[in-house]
Amino acid sequence: MALLEMKDVTQRFGGLIALSCFNIRIEENSLTGLIGPNGAGKTTVFNLASGFYHASEGDIVFDNYAYHSKLEPHEVTNLGMARTFQNIRLWSDMTVLDNICVSQYSRLGYGLLDAWFNTGRYGREEKRVKNKASHILEVMELSDVANELPKNLPYGLQRRVELARALSTDPKLLLLDEPAAGLNSSDVDGLIKHIGWIYDQFKIAIWMIEHQMKVVMSLCQHITVLEFGQIIASGTPQEIQSNPDVIKAYLGDENV
Repeated sequence: MALLEMKDVTQRFGGLIALSCFNIRIEENSLTGLIGPNGAGKTTVFNLASGFYHASEGDIVFDNYAYHSKLEPHEVTNLGMARTFQNIRLWSDMTVLDNICVSQYSRLGYGLLDAWFNTGRYGREEKRVKNKASHILEVMELSDVANELPKNLPYGLQRRVELARALSTDPKLLLLDEPAAGLNSSDVDGLIKHIGWIYDQFKIAIWMIEHQMKVVMSLCQHITVLEFGQIIASGTPQEIQSNPDVIKAYLGDENV
């Protein structure tokens, strides 16, 4: 049984068909890539899977729960799907630690009255959230910047904070939208190491959009290629590299 399945999914924006009859299965504990030229529909796929868009047609099933236009992003997160964005969306005026804590608040075990009256339940839950956030920062090698504001950090560290924030929601599936965007070559090497480490240690499925072929080919077990909202190829990294349709549409001869 696939962890995520998108079946015949089509997305229209007025008269524009951004995605047409898209089909994919993301298996548990898999590392999958989604590539294609700019405007191919990749982020639209992620927005549909994570509840930011509601599909015009088709079915989406995540962890045996079928949703078409029923769920909002926070509800999909509660099911066990987390994501990062091409443009970093951290709370820049909150500390790194608070960014990680706040991401857990959709699953708090206390209510508004507990917070108002500072009950024992409130205290226990807040301690649990902070301890978990501190642990995530430690394993992501971010403890030294826990009390820093993200806006004051180098870009590569901000990317890592965003990864840590997503992991703090205990995802079964992690969506990474161009995690290497804006990184220099040294940071890209570090990113490959961290994503590989997350995959090995957390035993979760990872699905990524990425333009840097070094990242995709180093990490992904299976790759799907989009062009103009339609799948033109799907296979292993080796199969994708040698596929003439992919070379023509995206990779270019120098990548073969």
